[in-house]
Amino acid sequence: MEHHALGEVMDISMTKIKEMVDVNTVIGDPIYTPDGITLIPVTQVSLGLATGGGEGDDKGKSGMGAGTASGVKMQPQGFLIIKDGMIRFVSTAVPATSTVDRVLDMIPDIFDRVEHLIGNVKEKKEEPEL
Repeated sequence: MEHHALGEVMDISMTKIKEMVDVNTVIGDPIYTPDGITLIPVTQVSLGLATGGGEGDDKGKSGMGAGTASGVKMQPQGFLIIKDGMIRFVSTAVPATSTVDRVLDMIPDIFDRVEHLIGNVKEKKEEPEL
């Protein structure tokens, strides 16, 4: 009877990691507020995994060993906020300290404003003049 300990250890490890880290961990379940706002938590998940094993022969006795180690880091990043058809991301991270970081943080808000402006311009063009 041949036994593959390393493969079994890896299969069990990956199964447990999949159970722990699924899409609902990264993008959480929506939270609905009474005033019509929807909050969706967003989490960063980092994973490290190491496995190893080997076979040995010591004076006619065969041996096999396997091991695994893993680490998971989950860090809240913020919330997607949906209100009146507009979506924006509010970060829970430490505020940006450099000008470049502040500009990068502003990009999603700028895109939302430009999209809203384009929508308003299109609506005005489609309205018949009186």
